[in-house]
Formats: sequence, structure tokens, C-alpha cells
Amino acid sequence: MTRAGDLCLSCAGARVTLATSSDDRHPADNIIDGNPDTFWTTTGMYPQEFIISLNGIQKINKIILQSSLVRSVRIESSTSKEPVNFELRLERDLENTEGHLQYEEFTLPGVQVAHMRFVILSGFDHFVSVHRVSAEGDK
Repeated sequence: MTRAGDLCLSCAGARVTLATSSDDRHPADNIIDGNPDTFWTTTGMYPQEFIISLNGIQKINKIILQSSLVRSVRIESSTSKEPVNFELRLERDLENTEGHLQYEEFTLPGVQVAHMRFVILSGFDHFVSVHRVSAEGDK
């Protein structure tokens, strides 16, 4: 097997197909643009969620979430053609990094994924930001 690049980049065919918050200055597409200086921000109230649709079904080994002020997150996946029929993969509480980006790695060895739903269940503040989601897998 050969290593695939970051499957969650827009240049790799990934798309944000749903986001529950919208801010023209910080749109959800920033999560997958590969630019470390951009981010998506929520606009209050929890839960908040976004769905990343990959370029077809991919085998994922690891997901990396870079965020700020996220207290609790749930990650679900689907192999359906459309982003439906999600299965719970994990739910985790994150540490408050107070002024620094949260960097969380989630191991999902060999999971088949076409769509990933990230549900932000709670935050350390009224607003949170997601700077980047990366997914590593095998071709």
C-alpha cells in the first residue's frame, strides 16, 4: 500500500457539504483550504456540525483536528453515496489549551470513509473555531 496525501484538502477533491454556522469572513471551506491562517468559526449555540465529503470512498488511518475552544467533539462516518447513514466513530473531550490551538489526533485504523461528520457538542466559550481537519490513509 502507498500512503495517500491529506484526503481532506479541497485540492484533493474534498468538499464541505454542510456547516451549521455561516460567517462570510470565516466560511467552512477554510477548514479544507490548506492555509494555516484561515478557519471556520461557529456563531453560537451547541451543538454545531460540519460534514466533509471526500473524493470517493477512502481508507482512513488517522484524523487530525486543529481547533480552538472545542470542549467536546463527536466524529461519525458514512460510506453512502450521499452524506447520510452516519456511524459513530468516536466521541472525545478535549483540553482547553488557553490561547493556543488544540491539536488532536484520532486513530481510526483502516476505516472506510466517504463522508465525515464532526459534531461539536460543547465549547469552552460561546464560539469555537476549526482551523484544519486532516485525514491520512492508504491508496
